[in-house]
Amino acid sequence: MILALQKLKKIVKKIKSNGKSIVLTNGCFDILHAGHITLLKKAKQLADVLIVALNTDKSVKRLKGNKRPILNQKERALIVDSIKYVDYVVLFDEDTPYRVIGELKPDVLVKGADYKIKDIVGYGIVPKIVRIKIVKGKSTTNIIKKIKKM
Repeated sequence: MILALQKLKKIVKKIKSNGKSIVLTNGCFDILHAGHITLLKKAKQLADVLIVALNTDKSVKRLKGNKRPILNQKERALIVDSIKYVDYVVLFDEDTPYRVIGELKPDVLVKGADYKIKDIVGYGIVPKIVRIKIVKGKSTTNIIKKIKKM
């Protein structure tokens, strides 16, 4: 389900009051690939509810350049929301999910293993941070490079 942060915050509060745990991951999820699916599947195994914080188009452009994203935020949110491991999707316009993490207070935060723990936004806020091993050779940047060569 794709929700605004304030609505999701109320749902998270109810979920936690029922003794369930929340895992959150974030990213652009521009061109979905096996690496994304692997990360989401493993993230879902760490808690009862998986929330994906998705960068808005403006945020992606600031982080990745004017030629990105390939798919707009509405399409990306719809695609991510359709994945069976994902319970909720929330969009954020900032460069980092710091505000989303602070408001939702997940029990677990998941990022790819290419991030150092201390560099992960949410380090020191979220009680448990898990780094998921990257699927070798799978990245949106690599897919775009491959397409450009065709």
